[in-house]
Amino acid sequence: MDIVGNVLPQVLKDEATEDKGEMARLQSFVGAIAVADLVKTTLGPKGMDKILKPTGPGQEMTHITVTNDGATILKSMYVENPAAKILIEISKTQDEEVGDGTTTVAVLAGELLREGEKLIQKRIHPQHVIAGWRIARDVALKRLRDISTENDINSQEFHDDLVKIARTTLSSKLITTDRDYFADLCVKAVLRLKGSSNLDYIQIIKLPGGTIRDSYLDDGFILKKQITIGCKRRIENAKILVANTAMDYDKIKIYGTKVKVNSMDKVAEIEAAEKEKMKHKVDKILKYQPTVFVNRQLIYNYPEQLLADSGITVIEHADFEGMERVAAATGAEILSTFDAPERSQQVLGHCDLIEEIMIGEEKMIKFTGCKKNEACTIVLRGASTHILDEVDRSIHDALCVLITTVKNKRVVWGGGNSEMQMAAACEEEAKKVQGKQAFAIEAFARALRQIPTIICDNGGYDSAELIQNFKVELQKGNQTCGLNMIDGTIGNMNELGVKECLRVKEQALMAASEAAELIMRVDNIVKCAPRKRERA
Repeated sequence: MDIVGNVLPQVLKDEATEDKGEMARLQSFVGAIAVADLVKTTLGPKGMDKILKPTGPGQEMTHITVTNDGATILKSMYVENPAAKILIEISKTQDEEVGDGTTTVAVLAGELLREGEKLIQKRIHPQHVIAGWRIARDVALKRLRDISTENDINSQEFHDDLVKIARTTLSSKLITTDRDYFADLCVKAVLRLKGSSNLDYIQIIKLPGGTIRDSYLDDGFILKKQITIGCKRRIENAKILVANTAMDYDKIKIYGTKVKVNSMDKVAEIEAAEKEKMKHKVDKILKYQPTVFVNRQLIYNYPEQLLADSGITVIEHADFEGMERVAAATGAEILSTFDAPERSQQVLGHCDLIEEIMIGEEKMIKFTGCKKNEACTIVLRGASTHILDEVDRSIHDALCVLITTVKNKRVVWGGGNSEMQMAAACEEEAKKVQGKQAFAIEAFARALRQIPTIICDNGGYDSAELIQNFKVELQKGNQTCGLNMIDGTIGNMNELGVKECLRVKEQALMAASEAAELIMRVDNIVKCAPRKRERA
């Protein structure tokens, strides 16, 4: 390399910056730990809520979100720090994979990095730290699987496990005071799926009014639409044709076409031709012999009248998501052309009863006894839209965890039991490992132990005393001990009925350790120069 006047040639373009070594690593640690510290106060049954307030014009009051859901908080944040973005991404992944544990995964990754920073300050190379963490992760994962239990899916014990898991998930949410009621409601909804993981069959409708306790589970599927005027309001043994087709005859579909006419008679001829075309389409629909016609798009007066005169109940402008749910629940296919009436048995959906109902002050259509009898609707009531949104997020988390449990079947004790057991396993392993990696394994154990420590702190309890008592109980062989956050003591998780899904804990452990390892490897941050617009 040529050096001119003791000055190295500039590699990066103007305005591009580069941070190396300790400075780059410090930036990564600071960003990730800041994100973890932001959400850690929401952890556990005594966690606090956050208000998320946008600053855009006209949005200050309308889009306020009040929540303690880690994924919702982190998704709403716009951060510059790359390491902070990694933590936000793992929280999103946790939410998509298992639905719960979003705060846990971000906090655990942050605590691992906090411990990693201390080791690096002691001049232990990041590669030694990473090697130790990998050993610790494998040991922790093995202990987690060893302490998990499994019951037969058709047994009463498994049903009790599901209720306990739902109660544990909802205990950290807004509806914690009514968690027994909602846990039972969620379990009933999930068991209707008969092992399926398709959440589309469980619809959640939010209607302001009443109290949270007025929420209920309704058998069947509810569509937020009204039956068209002039049609029957109650249809038994319905045969349903679901379509996504244009039913507006007064639009010429060749865009950009201009038609010049020299008299009103010619205009009338065009209208008559369009009308005839629509009548031909309706005749094709009638060949399928449905009793109910649900269309994604608008249905204009003339085709609506033709269908109603033929005794068919018309539901128009069903939103796409609602239409997909109707098709899934009733076993129908969504059609856009009607040229194969011989397939009517395969494409028509079936349900025992369709009727118009009132919920609060809104009219809706209820489908009862659907062909795929897995469909149900959870109707949520509450004092405001902000409360309803938070209840919706809570119920969604519980449903996701229950579906994961039905697939995975294995459960572990809650109340910080699994984290303390994993930490104990890591400490035992550290005594067998030589060299600097032992320090990293001990650091991994301390990070795991921080989860129950933070849960204690958030409840206003003395975490130092509780965690020490917790360790002693485990040493005595009390495998079902855990944090009793009602009394601030160490309690029996079996008696308290606090259980969690193994898959949630596994995913949190793996995701947090991988994210922390990724950030630990960083020794250089390059910020590229923005591309300038050239003036014409």
